[in-house]
Amino acid sequence: MSGIYLLNTAANHMVDKRVRIAGIIGALAFSAWVLTSPSDPLPIPAPSGEGPEDSVVILAEDLERPRHIAVIDDYVFVTEREGRIRLVDNGTLLERPVAVLRPVEDFDIGLSGVAVHPNYNENGLLYAYISYREDGTLYNKVMKITLVENRLVDAIPIIEHIPGSRFSNGGVVKFGPDGMLYIGTGTPSDSSHLPQDIDSLAGKILRIHDDGAIPTDNPYKDSPVYSLGHRNIRGMDWDSTGRLYISEEGPDKNDEISLITPGENYGWPESECYGSGYANATICYDPAIEPGGIAFSNGVAATSGHLLLASLRGGGLFEIDVNEGLSSQKILLSGVGRIRDVVQSEDGTIYVITSNTDGKGFPAESDDRLLMLR
Repeated sequence: MSGIYLLNTAANHMVDKRVRIAGIIGALAFSAWVLTSPSDPLPIPAPSGEGPEDSVVILAEDLERPRHIAVIDDYVFVTEREGRIRLVDNGTLLERPVAVLRPVEDFDIGLSGVAVHPNYNENGLLYAYISYREDGTLYNKVMKITLVENRLVDAIPIIEHIPGSRFSNGGVVKFGPDGMLYIGTGTPSDSSHLPQDIDSLAGKILRIHDDGAIPTDNPYKDSPVYSLGHRNIRGMDWDSTGRLYISEEGPDKNDEISLITPGENYGWPESECYGSGYANATICYDPAIEPGGIAFSNGVAATSGHLLLASLRGGGLFEIDVNEGLSSQKILLSGVGRIRDVVQSEDGTIYVITSNTDGKGFPAESDDRLLMLR
């Protein structure tokens, strides 16, 4: 895939202009991108030209600090940090949120991840990661939310007291191919050793049933902990063989993509990326890229078998073969600013959200946006 075209339609589909987003391919893109920083981001290239091929459709505009996406059939759910869950139904953004929650909201905390139950069409269940305070202490919990006719009718916590942080809060929730709900958490501070404490929910991947019960085949008896030693999990997905990978943000460098083995210790804060006695990262980024969500292609799109990686600091959507490493990385989409999350539907359609209104980007008039790549 040598370039991505942008179909610049407004959320109501009344505008129908085609513009081409300038792409940066191969080593040139990578060498320029890794040298940037949050205060010195890649410039957004001016759109030019037209093309009838691969395109990016703007499904929604003016989103407020969007965090995560979840897709099922023609439904695309988007969380906004302030507590709203928005729904794009068959290409149209509904004016009213399907749910409005009340999180503690600041910097990296608020409403974060969202997951759609595999049987959503029968039970209307969503799951969301939300920040709250109790007795002055910051925590996170996962809420099970029931929707009826696109309206919230019930919301109950199924796991609580996940330690929170303004800067490394975690917040990914996804259903795995085994039907279990997986949760990627963060850590209260870089000096905290809770990620090494098996009795703490900080710095972990958690695995639970859809009602919050602990699976009997988890690696630690009577514990939701699936792996430990994580700092700030930003993305999670499974490849075609069922192997779980995550993206994880380091403190100022050493961002990671890691293959997860149940019960393994990934080292934080004792080690970053590679360390004796700990599970090593599959790919380590130094300088940092500030990773967002990840998604494995399901074999329909041109990116079959490769990992798609959203990047906030890199300001793009990247493709990488995890078996070949950094030498295989190329950019698929640039020119839209910071990208926080990416998912791919069963039919191969790729969805991304920008993150230019989060206080670290340079928002355009219509930011933030939900984009569909096809």
